[in-house]
Amino acid sequence: MQVKAASGGPSPGNPNIPVHVAFIMDGNGRWAQQRGLPRLEGHRAGVDRIQSVLETLAPKGVKFVTIYAFSTENWQRPQDEVEGLMDIFSTAVEVQTQELHEKNVRIVHVGKTRNLSEGLQKSVAAAEELTGKNTGVTLNVAFDYGGRDEIIEAVRAIVRDGLDSEEIDEETFSRYLYTAHCPDPDLIIRTGGEQRISNFLLWQSAYSEYYHTPTLWPDLGPAELETAMETFATRLRRYGRVDSEGADLDSEA
Repeated sequence: MQVKAASGGPSPGNPNIPVHVAFIMDGNGRWAQQRGLPRLEGHRAGVDRIQSVLETLAPKGVKFVTIYAFSTENWQRPQDEVEGLMDIFSTAVEVQTQELHEKNVRIVHVGKTRNLSEGLQKSVAAAEELTGKNTGVTLNVAFDYGGRDEIIEAVRAIVRDGLDSEEIDEETFSRYLYTAHCPDPDLIIRTGGEQRISNFLLWQSAYSEYYHTPTLWPDLGPAELETAMETFATRLRRYGRVDSEGADLDSEA
């Protein structure tokens, strides 16, 4: 695992604007089923929604967007669906990379690549290289990603590097995560109505705010994103601190 500069803690700038927004993109299959379509058509519609989300969030000051595209557990789905998802992802990388590059978006793969086909590995690497110097929104694509797996991979890398146990603190550990290039997510939005975190950014989400919506991912539009941003702006984020008189700053009281 490549070690990059660590970052985390409260996001700089306007505290009412999340610098990093992450998405658990749930509901693609149900979206398709409601329309009498194969599940894979829902995943294609979900891919098409990504650029719209970026176009809504970037003008508001969001600098990092992470999308949960394919989990380590998704390999257990039926083989035809897995193969279809790989085809969709491969097509999306080929078709959308240039479009995103022209919009100054930086693409970063978050997760493992060794389980992907050789061709897909090359496409992902090419997308990262092409967009690597872009200065707009960074789009983290969590593909073959799992929070527990990420932590185990980080531990393995730390052991390989021979770090002394006393050298390991939160900052050091964060440098070994896939997201070492960006701050922890301020806001995590889950579509589809479920309340689970589904093994997503387990370390990084320690102080994230959550917004759950029954809206299915392909239907997530600017109006609901605006509602999510407004909801975030009302949250008090004190990271467990208290004021000088001992009052709990995590609550209104």
